[in-house]
Amino acid sequence: MDVLVINGPNLNTLGSREPEVYGSTTLPEIEAALIAQGAAAGLSVDTFQSNHEGALIDRLHEARADGTRFVIINPGAFTHTSIALRDAFASVALPFVEIHISNIHAREEFRHHSYLSDLAVGVLVGLGTDGYRLAMDFAILRLAGNSGEQPALT
Repeated sequence: MDVLVINGPNLNTLGSREPEVYGSTTLPEIEAALIAQGAAAGLSVDTFQSNHEGALIDRLHEARADGTRFVIINPGAFTHTSIALRDAFASVALPFVEIHISNIHAREEFRHHSYLSDLAVGVLVGLGTDGYRLAMDFAILRLAGNSGEQPALT
């Protein structure tokens, strides 16, 4: 396994859940696109979604042993509540990008804090479902040996 894509609570309802916030693309459509994008770069991609915190943590622990080299996660509401998920990321020490479809900083105050962001190698916020594609672009570069860093703009 090269890349693991994890989606947290309620993301299984994408496409029908608050389309004015999250758009009309479904999670299976996003997952299929990411699998194809990874395959085009010669990478294997696995996807996992759960509405249960413990299941996400269990899958992350499995990732350490199954050869996963990079994680893309949309933790959903667990972003703002789950110290346990944070501890799981710290324990497995896998590089990851945190993504959010909506701009969490432009929403309710309680959504402004993430328990994961300071551990992530990057965070994509408010780019809609394009954030998934961009996170995979970064993972592909990172796994190809490019740190993903861009030269300074002058």
